[in-house]
Amino acid sequence: MGVSDEIERLLTSEPLLAHLATCRDGRPHVAPLWYTYDDGVVEVVTTGRKLANLRENPYVSLSVEQSTAGDPAWTVTLRGRATVVEDEAQFREANRRINRKYGAGDEAWEGNTLVRIEVGSASHRVYD
Repeated sequence: MGVSDEIERLLTSEPLLAHLATCRDGRPHVAPLWYTYDDGVVEVVTTGRKLANLRENPYVSLSVEQSTAGDPAWTVTLRGRATVVEDEAQFREANRRINRKYGAGDEAWEGNTLVRIEVGSASHRVYD
């Protein structure tokens, strides 16, 4: 199942936080993070509990929302499979892409690891 043009437009429209849901001991763990999206693949850099969870269970859900004062304009929900990428050069390049999207410098977030999420399904809702 591909990601629609509308969902791709929403995911790349502005620098918004994503909420990544992983699984730990059969229970959900959700955390906000920065991301990039391109052609069915989400890239994040992370560490700690999220990364440990992904190493144990690669199935994830990711949500992105654009809202003003808690009033949503749209939401996107993605589900997919994560791959931990241990390559330092790929990490640094992905980290630069993510930082540029959010207006941060090119400095790498030391201690983080690149994770690529292959989107398996996507849904969205636009609110009037």
